[in-house]
Amino acid sequence: MKELSLNILDIAENSVKARADKVEITLTETDETLEIKISDNGCGMKPDFLAEVTDPFTTTRTTRKVGLGIPLFKMASEQTGGALTVTSKHEDEYPEDHGTVTAALFYKNHLDFTPLGDVISTLTVLIQGSPDIRWVYTHTMPKGTVSLDTNELKAVLGEEVPLNLPEVLVWISDYLKEQYGEVN
Repeated sequence: MKELSLNILDIAENSVKARADKVEITLTETDETLEIKISDNGCGMKPDFLAEVTDPFTTTRTTRKVGLGIPLFKMASEQTGGALTVTSKHEDEYPEDHGTVTAALFYKNHLDFTPLGDVISTLTVLIQGSPDIRWVYTHTMPKGTVSLDTNELKAVLGEEVPLNLPEVLVWISDYLKEQYGEVN
């Protein structure tokens, strides 16, 4: 993928498919590194599936036998000298505390570092497609933090205003752009 934001989109869509009602996307950036972590409270993965999750021929899809999202994310991190980890607790074994955490570390000064890309569009697409999920986004950088929690938006707007209304999505995009403008 040409941008890491597309990897974030792909992994977060996996969280939606896993029936998560809360997805946290956390970016922690220093001058040298970028860590991307996507955590959810979805159904989780069984140990045998988790052991094979970075194999491109391991997928839950029935329409095709190839799943490239996690393998490509792993490759993007490893080609910079970083690494990817995926931990998961399946709901059958952990009925009260299940979900998946996918974390990747990137070294930004490496020649093969893939740019982050348009993470604001990624977030608005995720909210548009799954407005009932609680999306928690935090991007910590050396000069400050950008954050968004859809539960806070719902508290202000009220439950009767859906987050996927075009006007609300434009406001979310502008709100994030304003925050990024203050820390860049």
